[in-house]
Amino acid sequence: MSQFFYIHPENPQLRLINQAVEILRNGGVIVYPTDSGYALGCMIGDKHAMDRIVAIRQLPETHNFTLVCSDLSELSHYAVVPNAAYRLIKNNTPGRYTFILTATKELPRRLMTSKRKTIGIRVPDNQIALDLLKVLGEPILSCSLMLPNEEHITQSDPEEIRERLERQVDLIIHGGYLGQEPTTVVDLTEAQPVIIREGSGSLAPFI
Repeated sequence: MSQFFYIHPENPQLRLINQAVEILRNGGVIVYPTDSGYALGCMIGDKHAMDRIVAIRQLPETHNFTLVCSDLSELSHYAVVPNAAYRLIKNNTPGRYTFILTATKELPRRLMTSKRKTIGIRVPDNQIALDLLKVLGEPILSCSLMLPNEEHITQSDPEEIRERLERQVDLIIHGGYLGQEPTTVVDLTEAQPVIIREGSGSLAPFI
């Protein structure tokens, strides 16, 4: 049975943030708010927790996981970022975008798609998520909380999430009722940006 924390969306309670981070560090899978609906998250190095997320979402092997970061200072450790791509990312973060980049050798192989060796990177505009990342001190391995057969709708109601997932995750953070549109996904591995998925982030900066 999962724990259920009510965390204030604008002034998150540090005590609860610390408890949530402790659950992550102990191998937990959490549901937490972002600026584009709720997400599933775990530690980067925890294969068992990652496998649990794959099972919840029924993800294919080709799925690109995302590293949710507190800012851009962590970018070069996990991804190859050409200057033009960096400028685009900097001008559009924090925000409702996931950027696909070529992964560095620092990233565990199992996190990359088998053919392209890429990883998703994003910086959310959500205070609870940013506080979690600040206390954790590293990115959270994440994917949008879209349940099987509902691939285009991000879960937005924490009470409903609790009814459906309380036996499959370790913590659900109630950070308000959010939108249902996932991030816009932009591939920056080539010279020109390629829109992979149109979502809640405006396409204007990339076309």
